[in-house]
Amino acid sequence: MPVKPAIAAAISAPLLAVAAVAAIAGAIITAPVSTTTSICTAGFNGGSPNTGNLSAARLGNAQIIAEVGISMGVPAPGEAIAIATALQESGLQNLNYGDRDSLGLFQQRPSQGWGSPAQILTPAYAARQFYSRLLQVPGWRSMSTTDAAQAVQHSGFPYAYAKWQDEAQALAAAFTGGANCTPQDSSGLAVAAATAKAAGYHIPAGVPAPIVTAISFALAQIGKPYIWGGTGPDGWDCSGLMMMAYRAAGIAIPRGSIAQSTVGIPVYDTNSLQPGDLLFVAGSDGTVTAPGHVGMYLGQGILVEAPHTGLHVQLSPLAGYWRENLVAIRRQLN
Repeated sequence: MPVKPAIAAAISAPLLAVAAVAAIAGAIITAPVSTTTSICTAGFNGGSPNTGNLSAARLGNAQIIAEVGISMGVPAPGEAIAIATALQESGLQNLNYGDRDSLGLFQQRPSQGWGSPAQILTPAYAARQFYSRLLQVPGWRSMSTTDAAQAVQHSGFPYAYAKWQDEAQALAAAFTGGANCTPQDSSGLAVAAATAKAAGYHIPAGVPAPIVTAISFALAQIGKPYIWGGTGPDGWDCSGLMMMAYRAAGIAIPRGSIAQSTVGIPVYDTNSLQPGDLLFVAGSDGTVTAPGHVGMYLGQGILVEAPHTGLHVQLSPLAGYWRENLVAIRRQLN
């Protein structure tokens, strides 16, 4: 139902109370929330294999690879494939040498059309080049890590990528979702995850992988400014953030909040809310039938939103303004 009275009637049930907005926003990291020693415990039964042995520089390169994939909307397992490739080719080091004219994280060759030496030695550029070619490989998402990597790299050692699969998956999970990070971790995503934890939030178990990706993308934008019309990466408006978060998960939704409120599966009861659901209020420039503002529900009575000019992407409580003014709820994955 698109109109506020019907929705309001359906959402009168009590919700889990959370701290006020100011308390949540002020929770950006003041104390450790975990005692893990690796970059993240990525949700694997056996922990994150070997990631704690990587230097800060190598972890930083893994983060760049993952974040470039997210910004390009590369769906899982693309980030893990890219990281496994860089682990094999360079050990996640931005090498200025290699076999023949090979350079950089992926040992790309200027003579083979990968770019100039200066470009290839720019990690973000090298990662974009890798993803651009990976996305052109038919059926790459159903391939093994080693087959997908080899389809891009054409290595003389085509099976060498397989041994990095577990470590690459752990790193990809740490930087794109399903991670339990500490403030000491050397990553912006770790800070975003720790911010969420400080507000009492963690991605619940059992959330579908695409929704984990969308939530993780949105959390990674915490602290970036609201920019009207912004679709990242330096600033966002409310619907631009939602669109790109879902694009990172491989799900296409429209650009504007009004259009977003018409797609997906309608939800009529806040007791039925699930992480990833989009919540709509009229906002300052909309109506109950054409909502002007949207946020993403995270679970535990918390949502993430790009509020308005002068503020930044932030966590907000469902209780209060959002609950009292909801006009529509939409779910993008059943």
